[in-house]
Amino acid sequence: MLNIHNLSISFGGEYLFEEISFRLNAGDRVGLIGKNGAGKSTMLKILSKEQEPDSGQIAMDKEVKIGFLKQDIDFVFGRTVLEEAYEAFIEIKKTERDIDAINAQLAERTDYESEKYNQLITDLSDLTHHYEILGGYNYQGETERVLQGLGFAREDFNKLTDTFSGGWRMRIELAKLLLQNNDILLLDEPTNHLDIESIIWLENFLKNYTGVVVIVSHDKMFLDNVTNRTIEISLGRIYDYNKPYSKYLVLRKEIREQQLATQKNQSKQIEQTEKLIEKFRAKASKAAMAQSLIKKLDKIDRIEVDEDDNAVMNISFPVSVQPGKVVIEADGVGKSYGDKEILKDIDLLVERGSKIAFVGQNGQGKSTLAKIIIDEIPYTGEFKLGHNVQIGYFAQNQSEYLDGELTVHDTMIHAADEKTRSKVRDMLGAFLFRGDEVDKKVKVLSGGERNRLALCKMLLQPFNVLVMDEPTNHLDIKSKNVLKEALKNFDGTLILVSHDRDFLQGLSNTVYEFKNKKIKEYLGDINFYLEEKRINDLRDIEKKDKQEKTTSDTKETAKQSYQDQKKVKSLSNKLSNIESKINKLEREIKEIDVELAVNYDETIAQPNFFDNYQAKKDLLSSLMEDWEILQEEMDALNNA
Repeated sequence: MLNIHNLSISFGGEYLFEEISFRLNAGDRVGLIGKNGAGKSTMLKILSKEQEPDSGQIAMDKEVKIGFLKQDIDFVFGRTVLEEAYEAFIEIKKTERDIDAINAQLAERTDYESEKYNQLITDLSDLTHHYEILGGYNYQGETERVLQGLGFAREDFNKLTDTFSGGWRMRIELAKLLLQNNDILLLDEPTNHLDIESIIWLENFLKNYTGVVVIVSHDKMFLDNVTNRTIEISLGRIYDYNKPYSKYLVLRKEIREQQLATQKNQSKQIEQTEKLIEKFRAKASKAAMAQSLIKKLDKIDRIEVDEDDNAVMNISFPVSVQPGKVVIEADGVGKSYGDKEILKDIDLLVERGSKIAFVGQNGQGKSTLAKIIIDEIPYTGEFKLGHNVQIGYFAQNQSEYLDGELTVHDTMIHAADEKTRSKVRDMLGAFLFRGDEVDKKVKVLSGGERNRLALCKMLLQPFNVLVMDEPTNHLDIKSKNVLKEALKNFDGTLILVSHDRDFLQGLSNTVYEFKNKKIKEYLGDINFYLEEKRINDLRDIEKKDKQEKTTSDTKETAKQSYQDQKKVKSLSNKLSNIESKINKLEREIKEIDVELAVNYDETIAQPNFFDNYQAKKDLLSSLMEDWEILQEEMDALNNA
């Protein structure tokens, strides 16, 4: 479908990648990985033809359509969410306008027998047929389905995009790409602005996508769930294997170990041969043999070991001073933006040393409460910080506060004080800004590099309570792992807003779910929270089932006519049959939920796992509906 041959591109005289080649075929779901600044986003721009390479060719089949989701998007203001999403259907919208124009002409004309009138009828018929082929009668329903899958409520559809945050606008752009039936999807950090529910929806969508998908993402779990191939850009080369991310890492490690072992054996053979050559050179009778060994040595293909870029951040979060036992206390806190109420009557008590995760759909108030904690926005209710509390805050868009015209070094110097100014160079080195890199302007840094700089800058200030809002956005996987270890070792109080399931695992002992303007506490980590959510759903079903069965048993004792009794008996048999199926399905789903809780990665790796899992849930829902219909019929007979 798309062939890349000997592609090279350089910046400032240094190659990002040089003479790399690979092919993308239908059904490929590629995870494009690499360190921040390795060239992943540049590669997507080249594939989308937004940027020209220095050399090399890109060949693709005729009429191949490419959709590109960039990290930074431009929006036309004044459109509603639906209107913006409908922009995905360029040809359908044009056909609609053409049909409307012809209908307007037909309404005005009265020369029904003329050739021009008949031609308009013919054109209208052709356009209507073309409109049907394009899916003109289905696109509105499909648009609503995709928007809802990405987290939009129906009441959001007619709101102006101007009123939504950048993250929600990114979702609209993603919805447009998913609706366009592109042959190739290029997605640059698609999960950065999605909550967990929307990420799972996107995973299922992409797994069923028949075209090519190339994804730049630092969400390890997302890559493992979606991709079937990994291409890593490292030190100007690519490593390409038909494996998802985690399996690729294992395979690449094994290959590198084999290369090292083979290289070691070859080195021994070369060393022995060189000793023989030196030995034979000293004897005239052995000179011919020495020459033969030299020629043999020259012909040997020296085994090369894949280079591995192991440079990672060196990061730790020191606690400034010991705070009091209670660090945060909120009583009846609320927040509204105009008429839109975000939080209502929030009570919160955070003790020293707590590790807390804020989770929930976007727009439910997670970042809002974080901003209230750091006293960035006004609120209603009572809120106070404890004794000696010093807060360090990393905002979701922290890197946007950096001055693009300053250099990396100047950014730190401007934020430092007398105590920390002498440490700036060492700190930048720990965050992988070394040598001439500290003289780069901020505006030329990649998203991940800007986030690293923002993290480094944050450490210039003392703190004992750390509030972090989506700190992993744009960070490469190795940097995320280093950040995670640093947060594990942080002795202070941690409040973490994140949608990254893998990153959250092991980082919190309390989860607060934000929903319907309230927060709900779960005393456990993210896995416990997800498990509790599933179990609660099942308990609700079981509770409803018991209540309805009790009602049924009570009403069956009533007197009925002979015919009614026959009908009731028939309905009762049907109900028993459905109840048996429901109980069996509930047991199966519960067993799957237990497997997910115990061994999530291996469970979801099973072929078609999510499809089979969802099919069971859909069947259960259908059976419950059938049960209710039959129960209503029985109730009607009993009340007759």
